[in-house]
Amino acid sequence: MSTRPKYHPKEKTMKTAIVDYGMGNLHSVLGSVREAARLAGSRTQIVLTDKPEEVASADRIVFPGQGAMPDCMAALNRSGLGEAVADGLKNKPFFGICVGAQLLFDYSEEGGTTGLGWFAGDVIRFSDGLTDAHGGRLKVPHMGWNSVRQTRPHPLFRDIPQNTRFYFVHSYRFAPQDETIVLAESDYPAPFPCIVGRDNVFATQFHTEKSHDAGLILLRNFLTWQV
Repeated sequence: MSTRPKYHPKEKTMKTAIVDYGMGNLHSVLGSVREAARLAGSRTQIVLTDKPEEVASADRIVFPGQGAMPDCMAALNRSGLGEAVADGLKNKPFFGICVGAQLLFDYSEEGGTTGLGWFAGDVIRFSDGLTDAHGGRLKVPHMGWNSVRQTRPHPLFRDIPQNTRFYFVHSYRFAPQDETIVLAESDYPAPFPCIVGRDNVFATQFHTEKSHDAGLILLRNFLTWQV
């Protein structure tokens, strides 16, 4: 009988790419994804990268954004990362954050900006003169903690209770043509879509990396999401 040990090939280490096109709270996002991987017990390799080939070879993509949408779209075009991001949208688990989520739509009123067109619809500004239930003035941008109401089931909502609070900073909001992509809403003061998704794509208007434990749980669920 042979005493040679059996050969067991190493399990492939998955790679998650955080897209660095120069716009976003990148190091906070990186730290949050690393902590989420620890919570998930995931062996994923996490890279913050501005190289299209790294994004193209990744198994999962996190697409952050922060600032004005025209600046973000211009930076994405300059970086040469647009094609790799567009390819990732087709078949890889993909997580868009804040302006990274807004860029997935056709068009934004902010600077008359054309987006990536993954979701049909626009990104529109909150109206001026918003007031709360007591008549108090609501400022734009919408900034701070707000409750998120899940409107459709999704695997990334595992361990996220209904009306969990997340952290927002934005003056513009999603206005999708197809209501079936809306996964969750928040109120300011009227309901507005704050999470959208379809197939392999999940995108949040709020900042997961600034949303403490709830944001980490969403990212943890993303890292183990089997599309």
